[in-house]
Amino acid sequence: MKPFAYAAPDSVPAAIDALRDARPGTKILAGGTTLYDLMKLGVEAPPAVIDVHRLPELTGISVTDSELIFGAGVRMADVSDHPVVSARYPALAESIWRAASQQLRNMATLGGNLLQRTRCSYFRGTDFACNKRKPGSGCDATQGHDRHNALLGASSSCSATYAGDFAIALLAFDAVVDVLGPLGERSLALADLHVEPGENPSREHVLAHDELIVRIRVPLTAAGRGSTYLKIRDRESYAFALASAAVGLVLDDGVVTESRIALGGVATRPWRAVEAEQSLLGRALSEDVARQAGEIAFAAARPGHTNAFRVELGIRTVAEAVRIAGERAVR
Repeated sequence: MKPFAYAAPDSVPAAIDALRDARPGTKILAGGTTLYDLMKLGVEAPPAVIDVHRLPELTGISVTDSELIFGAGVRMADVSDHPVVSARYPALAESIWRAASQQLRNMATLGGNLLQRTRCSYFRGTDFACNKRKPGSGCDATQGHDRHNALLGASSSCSATYAGDFAIALLAFDAVVDVLGPLGERSLALADLHVEPGENPSREHVLAHDELIVRIRVPLTAAGRGSTYLKIRDRESYAFALASAAVGLVLDDGVVTESRIALGGVATRPWRAVEAEQSLLGRALSEDVARQAGEIAFAAARPGHTNAFRVELGIRTVAEAVRIAGERAVR
């Protein structure tokens, strides 16, 4: 690992000043569970890191009449164990405790989790060509082993899957991210935070180098109570999703009046399945209706050499998540 400069500002404004003046390639250090890993692999070699994990302004979970508010420095474990989150938004709590081991949840922060980088083996293996790691070098996954690569949102330059879970649940419920930079604070929908690879896979989000996520806000909705996050993976504990779905429903006399569906593990960014949501509205839930929603969610899937099985797996994941959410919505 190459030597790097280290700074630990004592406030959020000081952190923004440090980011503004930082050398190109400087990274933010929060929990460090992704950054340290990539530095050891030689994927990341920042000239400096700015440590924000002790800043009190980034901590805290609060509940108002209209929204849940999470500081970007809140640990994942604090969200999964929070009684209001578990009661009002089971999908959010489930997306956290299914995301990683207890040790990682005790370290990783929400802001860092949202911006975690892909687990694509061609990105993490520095002997391979990867446009995301080294722009213009090519993509060995194109003709390689793509079992875990994206079915949705891929381009000819990159098919690396977004690996996170929490962002999938946040996306389903219209979460908003508050960002601070030298020009002040701005808010953006979580749906607008991540970008598809297109011809520039190294650009994964819309944040400037000197901007910092300070909080995440989730509007309170009745669909939160009738929600679930279902994650299908190769092994039960600490594995990344082959397919996942965050689903929230509101039922009125057995008929769906509100529907939220987001997909994880299958796309290059957190993926909202809007047409699948609409297919449920005004209908009574049944196996056929849930299955149809899954088929609509994956209608645009473009499998590669070895991942076509995940289309059917994704369809079944959505259908099962709809069933679970439907049961919770009528309690």
